[in-house]
Amino acid sequence: MMMEFNRSRLLSSFVVIFIVFAICFPPTVTSSVIRLPSDAVDGESDGGLCGGSEVAASCPVKCFRPDPVCGVDGVTYWCGCTEARCAGTAVAHFGICEVGNGSAGQALLLVHIVWLMVLGFSVLFGLF
Repeated sequence: MMMEFNRSRLLSSFVVIFIVFAICFPPTVTSSVIRLPSDAVDGESDGGLCGGSEVAASCPVKCFRPDPVCGVDGVTYWCGCTEARCAGTAVAHFGICEVGNGSAGQALLLVHIVWLMVLGFSVLFGLF
């Protein structure tokens, strides 16, 4: 009985140590098989940002996960380079497109925020 208790205790100790190592030191595996279209390897992209200029196999594109690219027309294509090719546009950069330079919209937002703060304080202190 004592031998069985020591064996199960030793086994549980190994399991705990294995779990601690598995959590603290996760494996860093890089795969060239599964990757996003934006994960270009050096020397692989020979035709712009997206590689070649081949036409997509089927349009519209059905994607399972987003890989956004910004087209030169200012539209964000959420399914990546393939969707941009279906639309007939080149890719300006990877990621979503920025809307304008943001200065006019930010100024208007700031005016609204300040107005709401003034209105809130005036209601709070009984001015209105």
